[in-house]
Parts: sequence; C-alpha cells; structure tokens
Amino acid sequence: MGEPSEPGCVTASTGRPLRTANDFASAASAGGPPAGRRVLVNAPWLAEPSVTVSTDIPALPILDAQQARLLHLSAQGLLAAPRRRARQGDVLAAIERMRLLQIDTIHVVARSPYLVLFSRLGDYRPEWLDAALADAAIFECWSHEACFAPASDFALHRSARDTRGHHWSMKHAQRMAREQAEPMQRLIDHVRANGAVKAADFERTQGRASAWWGWKDEKRWLEAAFALGHLMIARRENFHRVYDLPERVIGRVQPDWDREALPAAEVRQRQIAAAVKALGIARAAWIADYYRSGRRYRDADLDEPVERGELLRVEVDGWDAAGYVHRDLEADLRRAQAGRLRASHTTLLSPFDPVVWDRTRAGELFGFDYRLECYTPAEKRRFGYFVLPILQRGRLVGRLDAKAHRAEGLFEVKSVHLEPDVVPDATLLADLGRALRACAAWHRTPRIVVRRSDPRDFAKRLRAELAASA
Repeated sequence: MGEPSEPGCVTASTGRPLRTANDFASAASAGGPPAGRRVLVNAPWLAEPSVTVSTDIPALPILDAQQARLLHLSAQGLLAAPRRRARQGDVLAAIERMRLLQIDTIHVVARSPYLVLFSRLGDYRPEWLDAALADAAIFECWSHEACFAPASDFALHRSARDTRGHHWSMKHAQRMAREQAEPMQRLIDHVRANGAVKAADFERTQGRASAWWGWKDEKRWLEAAFALGHLMIARRENFHRVYDLPERVIGRVQPDWDREALPAAEVRQRQIAAAVKALGIARAAWIADYYRSGRRYRDADLDEPVERGELLRVEVDGWDAAGYVHRDLEADLRRAQAGRLRASHTTLLSPFDPVVWDRTRAGELFGFDYRLECYTPAEKRRFGYFVLPILQRGRLVGRLDAKAHRAEGLFEVKSVHLEPDVVPDATLLADLGRALRACAAWHRTPRIVVRRSDPRDFAKRLRAELAASA
C-alpha cells in the first residue's frame, strides 16, 4: 500500500484518508481492516510523521471547532449559568477547577480574581475569596503569573520553584538574594520574631525610590523572599499582602509542608496533566503557558501521557495539530462529539480570565484577537483601558470598556465593540442586557449607562433593552 497524499488515518482497502467523523464511522461499520493488518498513519503531530501502527488502535476521536470550544468552556465552568445561588465553598471549587486564579490590582471594575469568579458563580460575596486565603484553603504563588492556587497543589508549586529560573519574578528574587542577602535575612528574622508584616509597616528612609514600581527596599525584599519560598502570604488587607513564615501559613493545614519534594520530571508531567484538564482541550503548544513552565511542548512530548492513558489524542476539524483531552473528561468529550454540550451562558470576562489570558490560544480557539491596552497611551488605544471580553453562548462576540463608579452607584459602559461577523440580533441584545444588569448589581452599581458602540446603533438599541427590562 502506498503512502496517502494527505495526512490522516487511511482505510486498508483504498488508502483514502479518513478525514471526517463519517469516514471513521463508515470504516468502523465495514469492520475495518482484517485482523492482523496494519495501516499507515500520516499525522503531522507524531514524532515520525509516517509510521505503521496496529489496526487494533482506535481511531482518533474527531470534533469540529465549535465542539472543541464548548469542551473548553465546560472545563472552565462557563458553559451554563449557575443553577443555584453561590455558596462559600463554590469559591474553592472554582479555583480547584481552574487550578490557577491570576491576580491583578487594577480595579476600575472588580479586581480580576473576583471578576473571574463572578463570571462562573454569579452573585457571590467577594470576601469569600479573602477568607479562603486567610484560612489557607488557597495560597499565593508565582505560576502563570501571580496567582491563587488550591492548597492541595502546594507541593506541586513548591517543587516547581526550582524550574522557574526563566521567569522574571524568579530572576528578580535571585538577584535580590545575591546582592542584598544580609538585609533580606534580617527582615525574615524580624518576621520570625515579631509575626506577620505588611510593606506599609516599614517607613521609607530614602527619597522617592527609583526601583521598579517605586518599591521601597523592604517591599522588594519581602517580594523576593516570597518568590523564593522563604515567606508566604498569610492574608490580604485592603488587597495589600501580609507576609509570614510558611510554617505559620500553609503549615496550619499541612504540617509536613516542607517534606515533600517532587522530582522535576514528575512536576512536568503533573503540570501537563493539570493544564490539559483545566483547559478541557489543548494543543501541545498551548500547554506550557498555563503554568509558564518554559519552552513550548511538542506533540512528541505528550506521547508518554497518551501511552499510559492519562491524555487522549483527538482530531479537530480545521486544526493543523492534534488536540489533547484529560481522561477524566472523556465523558464530556463523548457528549461534545454527540452534540450534547450546549452553551447557554452569557457573561463578561476579565482580561486575565484563563479563557483569554493566552492571547494566541484565544485567537486560535475562538478567532478572537485580544490585546490589553491599559499600558498603552490613551491616544493609541483602539478599544479602551480595561476591556472585558463578552462571552455569549459559547462564542466571544465582542468586548466592552467599563468602569464601576461605586460611590455614585453607576456602571459605565464607555464603549461596546462587536466582532465583525457578529449579528446584533434580539437574542444578543437580551443576553448582553441580562449580563450587564447582573454584573452591575454585583458591583452594587445598579444604574447603567452605555456611551457608544460599534456598530454605531447598537448602543442605542442596548440602552432601549436595558430600559425595557428595568
């Protein structure tokens, strides 16, 4: 049998590539190749693009692009709105599901970690997140960036610290440890003797600091000690970090916190598995970004977890590489294939939501070109300062620039921009109107104003929708 001219599995009888779900179904119904026969697979994601494999290996499951998106949103808890009011334990459950909750301090609307949880939980109490940190149910770490992570993952993150020398946070901390080891140690000794501290507990002894972000020395030493694992974040007060020794933070719930050290190879495999499970479906090239674990993975790097059954390789129509699904999500994979995953949720996303924090992935998975412009000079911004992606029923349909004026009880939508291929129909208006009212109510800013939009008449129609349902 000659090699097929196009990639994909081929039938033993004709050599024609199997490219669609119907092709695989037809081959299966015909009984497939005779027992003991071998067929050629020409798959670009394999280490050896043309190899012979046994015919008792099942065909790769096939999804279309929308099914892949729904599998991703299902894993992230964004497929449907909550069926009941949020409870305090739902905060930890959501973080365990995502594995990471990125931290950011911008608060023109609710700070990012709180907003990410709102997108999934609806109207919940933000102080539940603060309590989870204070109770050591979650902890802070450097991973994707600064993140909250579930306490059950502490050993993984602690063991991963030695592999993060490439990250700017670790480079900065290591430099501090080399250049200012003595004052750093004095500060750690002070915490040991006197208890938890905030950076604000220390007066600035020099003029306006020239260091990065204008941090005074004590703040830089505290941050370096935190990045290196000498200190942890015990709690936050008005979102300011409170630093303490690890044994007085994670040690309260894990007395043996400093005993388990995972080998680098196990850290790598655990991160791969956790990232794939959190993403629902992933290309190899997307995986490393989730934990910022270094170089991009290739399909050949995933042969081992596929062979032991931890990951499932799948094919997605229109993708030029394989997708991967965690074995724990196999039931959802089958539901997606059968068309039984349906998206009904519409909400606003944080710029640091896992769905969009990897801008490349958001483009490849959703066709959504997203950039954060808060660090761009105002006159050069295209969409606004802190622009929130709009998720509607499984699609990213646009973005809006919003600001919550808490004192005035006003939620201001400075602009709304729909994607060029989105039809601004009655369903979108109703969905977005409900999502805006829910978000504004959660912010305790129930009055909503909409300034402008693209298309131009959409703002007027959205204002009318909001007024009609007030």
